[in-house]
Amino acid sequence: MTNNRSNFTSKIGFILAAAGSAVGLGNIWRFPYLVAQYGGGTFLLCYIILAVTFGFALMTAEIALGRKTRLSAIGAFSALNKKYRFIGVLAALVPILILPYYSVIGGWVIKYFTVFISGQATQAAEDTYFSEFIGQTGQPIFWFALFMVFTAIVVLFGVEKGIEKVSQFMMPLLVVLTIGISLYVLTIDGAWEGVKYYITPHMSDFSLKTLLAAMGQLFYSMSLAMGIMITYGSYMKRSTNLEHSVRQIEIFDTGIAFFAGLMIVPAVFAFSGGNTDALNAGPGLMFITLPKVFASMPFGSVLGTAFFILVFFAAVTSSISLMETIVSILMDYFHWERKKTAIIVLVYCLLMGIPSSLGFGVWDFIQPLGMSILDAWDFISNSILMPIVALLTCFFVGFVIKPKTIIDEANAEGAKFKSVTLFTVVIKWVAPVILIAILISSVLNAAGIYTL
Repeated sequence: MTNNRSNFTSKIGFILAAAGSAVGLGNIWRFPYLVAQYGGGTFLLCYIILAVTFGFALMTAEIALGRKTRLSAIGAFSALNKKYRFIGVLAALVPILILPYYSVIGGWVIKYFTVFISGQATQAAEDTYFSEFIGQTGQPIFWFALFMVFTAIVVLFGVEKGIEKVSQFMMPLLVVLTIGISLYVLTIDGAWEGVKYYITPHMSDFSLKTLLAAMGQLFYSMSLAMGIMITYGSYMKRSTNLEHSVRQIEIFDTGIAFFAGLMIVPAVFAFSGGNTDALNAGPGLMFITLPKVFASMPFGSVLGTAFFILVFFAAVTSSISLMETIVSILMDYFHWERKKTAIIVLVYCLLMGIPSSLGFGVWDFIQPLGMSILDAWDFISNSILMPIVALLTCFFVGFVIKPKTIIDEANAEGAKFKSVTLFTVVIKWVAPVILIAILISSVLNAAGIYTL
């Protein structure tokens, strides 16, 4: 194990960086439309309960694995038991698959920011604007490359001077923007009906589908089962209280998701006259429905510009963590220096992201698994690999190295891990059952046998 590993310089630096990883596009656009699709407050309640139980247990395990071994995913599993190195390899595959296509979407965000800041909100609200834009060849690739290069520059500067400093700047601004836009939205006529729908649970809306959807969102939102939290944990000082840090990351992540929903659900509700169908636009919510909402509002261009700055901050803090995870794994394995590794990863991502971009245009005839290229990568990484990695991690912690290994790490340097029973029960018994259910439902859903 290496002794000269970089460290976050402070507890707040670690929390903001890890929270920045967790807070991404999943919080800003995926969470609100899932809330609408699965009964508003019912989904919200399920998500919060899962976040403070399952999310807490798995995030604690991953950060502790990284901090204990001072290594990224492959090295961490191998150091604790060489037979289970393959779990680290699978975890490493997740960011390798996600980062290129995620950055394509990040490029779309930059494009929309430039559209709104240049006063073209009305054009962006047209029905065909988004499909025509992503169907082009040059423009989407240009914005994707710009997003990718910005991400690489931050990673190039390293943990302290790059990731930590950018996170300390972007995360507080992201919080202020999210809360500020949410409060403004509440002043719009008809918005309060949307608030009631958003925060009021109705148990008649509860179903297994709601639970599984909330669980799937938790992965997407909290950067679990990607090797990210193991990598960030490896940069965490042992003097930093692990349990408190995880709880604070959860508060950041769930809080941003909550305010994103409070921003988007009431706005669309007011715009559509209370018709929740407008919220069921899925991925199109952010790029098709919301521009229409902004165009219909007073000061819509200003609000749209602020919104897409917010989304850019969320997207780029997550892309930084994805890229840093890949860079860290390669540096640990091949003993390369950071600059060389970051450039190699940048070139890889640029080459791999182009097919995902062209899949909506000149390559739209290529339909792996009956999906666009981007959607296929998303399905493989999020619906198949991540539940498998999480399930194997639970088995590894629960029955191979035993929960005591993680508990001892959480108790390092006089800290007192208070959630021992919760952690042990969830990681050994509760989480595996839910993860198997998610994996089965994902496969059946893809086969058209079961619709989530």
